[in-house]
Amino acid sequence: MKIISANLNGIRSAAKKGFFDWMAKQVADFVCVQELKAQAPDMTSQFLAPGDYHGYFHYAEKKGYSGVGIYCKTRPDAVQLGFGNPEFDAEGRYVQCDFGNLSVISVYCPSGSSGEERQLAKFRFMEVFLPHLLALTGSGREIVICGDWNIAHKEIDLKNWKSNQKNSGFLPQERAWLSRVFDELALVDVFRRVDARADQYTWWSNRGQAWARNVGWRIDYHVATAGIAAKASAVAIYKDERFSDHAPLTIEYAA
Repeated sequence: MKIISANLNGIRSAAKKGFFDWMAKQVADFVCVQELKAQAPDMTSQFLAPGDYHGYFHYAEKKGYSGVGIYCKTRPDAVQLGFGNPEFDAEGRYVQCDFGNLSVISVYCPSGSSGEERQLAKFRFMEVFLPHLLALTGSGREIVICGDWNIAHKEIDLKNWKSNQKNSGFLPQERAWLSRVFDELALVDVFRRVDARADQYTWWSNRGQAWARNVGWRIDYHVATAGIAAKASAVAIYKDERFSDHAPLTIEYAA
């Protein structure tokens, strides 16, 4: 089973840069996308159902903002849009597709980098999302949550960690919250289970030649229950082409 997570930073922009051409060659079972920056009227047939995929989307109410989706080779048994919180469901941050005992989720956690107001919103999201994650883990289902969590967990997960300790995305309370996700809920950072190397990033600022110099952050994850995480056999961050300021993260799971 092959699952891709990709923050598109605008589905229309990513399409023009060749994302769907690349996606067609991957033969993935699931492709989880974030930051659509589009509403239903903006979605072309290519965006909705590329090739033989079925697409399911949670749009933000605000135009040109947020939005997530999942492309599936087979139709799910059930689809859930949002996780039951009015504030963040209005921002289009969560879609879940269930297949038998497996749930695949695409999530886009808020960024707090634009200012104090959004950082406070990010903290509110963390507070209400943790109980939802607890309920998921208590369901007995195998879960794979793909997406942009907007937090680099450890020092190894960003290039300039010393100078970013007071910046959104690497604040002590954000990192502690992510540690709770892994330690208390027993969810697994699947990439790190397979690849413990430094300098493995999924996002680069558009400033200061960060991409060319690989001055990045690892903020895109597959977070999974232990059973399916143990089946992860290969991971890859695709950087040969640039569809967005994020790179697609692909993980293959043994059947």
